[in-house]
Amino acid sequence: MNIILVGLSHRTAPIEIREHFSIPANKMGDALYHLKSDPLIEEGIILSTCNRVEVCAVVKDTRAGFEAVKKFLIESYSGVSRESLEPCFYMHSASNCLRHLFRVASSLDSMILGEPQILGQIKDAFDQAILHKTTGVILNKVFKKSISVAKRVRTETRIAESAVSVSYAAVELAKKIFGKLTEKSVLLIGAGEMAELAARHFKGNGVLSISFVNRSYDRALELAKDLGGIPVKFEDFHVEMARSDIVLCSTGAPEYVIKSEEVSKVIAIRQNRPIFFIDISVPRNIDPKINDLDNVFLYDIDDLQISVETNIKQRKKEALKAEEIISEEIERFSRWFKSLDAVPMIIALKGRAEEIRMAELEKILGKMGTLTTAQREALEGLTSAIVNKLLHTPLTVLKQEVHSTNGNMMLEATRRLFDLEDMLAQPEREKQEKTKGPPT
Repeated sequence: MNIILVGLSHRTAPIEIREHFSIPANKMGDALYHLKSDPLIEEGIILSTCNRVEVCAVVKDTRAGFEAVKKFLIESYSGVSRESLEPCFYMHSASNCLRHLFRVASSLDSMILGEPQILGQIKDAFDQAILHKTTGVILNKVFKKSISVAKRVRTETRIAESAVSVSYAAVELAKKIFGKLTEKSVLLIGAGEMAELAARHFKGNGVLSISFVNRSYDRALELAKDLGGIPVKFEDFHVEMARSDIVLCSTGAPEYVIKSEEVSKVIAIRQNRPIFFIDISVPRNIDPKINDLDNVFLYDIDDLQISVETNIKQRKKEALKAEEIISEEIERFSRWFKSLDAVPMIIALKGRAEEIRMAELEKILGKMGTLTTAQREALEGLTSAIVNKLLHTPLTVLKQEVHSTNGNMMLEATRRLFDLEDMLAQPEREKQEKTKGPPT
């Protein structure tokens, strides 16, 4: 029995190939059913995002499992020849599979290191698999662990704290200048993707109001309706600028849209209350001379890019800490996974029973005073016989059922019912002690 993963991502396949594998949410049930209908696949989950499609499965035969999943992906979705796709696929099994999943969930494998969306996408994939009953004991444990590892990485590192997009960096910069943004009004000039993203970040930070200006008033109206803002006609934006604490400009104009003399008038109207300008246009849309005016702060896209690059370096440092956390979690999970093998489970169960028998025997011997050798042997024989009879049926059933459909569930139940975690970890501890050798 093994955990495997087959997939392709932004690291191995261009968008022209990835888009063939996109599985809409309303088709995911059919895809999961199709995957699980292969007798080689015991459990299965499909993760489909714009940057990756991955199938994680539990199989008995690793090599055959890899081929079955690849066949599923190629024949069901691609429409592209196998020869073209082969170089795009990556395949992982056992601990390498776990490491990949934990890294993906922790956004260490994302296009933008530390981005938060992937964790939600993994939760959605897991929910779909549970809904369509294509997971069991193992993948349920694997994906719950992946989610908890990702949360631990976010809690114990600073991988997600710094802005790594220009739009988000603009908002973070505004927060550094003004502190809280809840009392601040924002004016967005331009209605492109970056302006829209910035608007969403400002809204997420609870600004007092957002006004939208665009040469196409209909587009400004559309954005204002979508994001809960105020549409302003282009010819009126100078008036609106005087009411705004933050002005973000992102248009395709080839010349300055905001000039120094206009800002000078705006500052006078504002009675010298500070105003923060962010110019993320190329070519620039705000005259850089406004930086010479008192109480005016101007940052352009290069200023923001420097901030973004610094933050990316910081995230890469934090990623090293995340990798250490993932290694720790893989070791813990691998110990649990090995326990699903019947042999160590049986040894652990016998060990637990013997531990209890000996402890109770010592107690009673202490109370009975001096016994003859025969009497002592009789007591030991009696207690051993009781333990063996009690364990006979559970051990027989475990051996018989371990390869059945419910085998994993039965092993997991045994581990929890008899509290065998510590007993199962004992051989690994002894192995580590031997490796260390005697103290010098």
